[in-house]
Amino acid sequence: MRDYTITYLFNDQPRTHELELKQPELPIQDAAMHLLQLHFGDGENSLIMPDADSTPEEIIKQASLVGITRIEVADA
Repeated sequence: MRDYTITYLFNDQPRTHELELKQPELPIQDAAMHLLQLHFGDGENSLIMPDADSTPEEIIKQASLVGITRIEVADA
């Protein structure tokens, strides 16, 4: 297991989120998907979530459209 720290802006407010995952690295688009699920996963409007076949660029763009920007990933 590896620990990751994700720093990002949510509606221009600095935030930090920590994850423990089995994967050896955490690409930005995967971090963006985790953050989308964190902030909007319980919402009734599933249109906020990218499609399963979305490209990494589409995932990051979708995150940006709902206020998740400047995503950075670091090993904790």
